[in-house]
Amino acid sequence: MSKKAERTTAYIIETVAPIFNKFGYVGTSMSDITEATGLTKGAIYGNFENKEALALSAFQYNQKQLLAVIDEKLNVEGGSMDKIFSLIRFYRQYDVFTLPFGGCPILNVGVDAQNNNRLLAAAVKETINEIEGKIALVLENGVNANEIRIPVPPLQFAKQLFTMLQGAISMASMTRDRKYLVNTIAYLEHLVQKEILN
Repeated sequence: MSKKAERTTAYIIETVAPIFNKFGYVGTSMSDITEATGLTKGAIYGNFENKEALALSAFQYNQKQLLAVIDEKLNVEGGSMDKIFSLIRFYRQYDVFTLPFGGCPILNVGVDAQNNNRLLAAAVKETINEIEGKIALVLENGVNANEIRIPVPPLQFAKQLFTMLQGAISMASMTRDRKYLVNTIAYLEHLVQKEILN
């Protein structure tokens, strides 16, 4: 693929990623895509096999940005508790972080794709598993280093933690009230402090 073709492909993905994320796979039309990019339908299909391939690339683009920040937050200096609190603090501003994306890609695409796009639904599930795995690894390393003790296996704790975070995100998104997110984060900080023993 030539440099120009690569640039065009990247431009299309970056431009349509927030549109797909906001309006969903079915809700995003080819005319939305051509209007946003200023390219013809032929130019779009010259770079992507079909709309599904473009939607998947758009999700992967958002996913990559999200995972990069999660990695950054979980790789801060310090012990496992510092890393977990770093992640939780990031989620306090998660709605602000995902504003340019058109909202939370996991929530938006996950709900939207459930009954109409198996590929996208599978990509979201894989992303959830990956994030939970990253959190579990931090906890497991903390347990193995005798820094912390947790009442359940690390992956189970990670799944519950992420469930509460995503639940807060969905409530804040649906009600347009970020207090759901802020209050849940405050509760999670207290809960983690209590549940994870140093």
